[in-house]
Amino acid sequence: MAHGDITHIDIPVSDMGRATAFYSTLFGWQIAEVPGFEGYPMWQAPNRISGGGLAPRGDGFTQPRSYVEVDSIDDTVAAAVQHGATVAMDKQPISETSWWAVIADPDGNMIGLYEGVTDAG
Repeated sequence: MAHGDITHIDIPVSDMGRATAFYSTLFGWQIAEVPGFEGYPMWQAPNRISGGGLAPRGDGFTQPRSYVEVDSIDDTVAAAVQHGATVAMDKQPISETSWWAVIADPDGNMIGLYEGVTDAG
């Protein structure tokens, strides 16, 4: 993936079993937990390109969130803030070689940022 590509979409759910059955039946998504990411089943669309995760719904996470791949989260956050965004979640590690953060655009839309590589299968 390249800088600016949408790389992942998280969908907030209150019942993992119900959500897994719903999305796999309705859209044919393959949904499974990946070692190292237990409790966070990941989905893949039939095109084998689109994908994301089913994440627990909670305060501050009530709507689907897209993640955009960037070359540098630090640089992207700085530029976003300069253009009116706010930081909703500071940079956090996913693995030894990948990180994520969340910004809110000037309209309050949450946008996830992703930097690095993962061996999530």
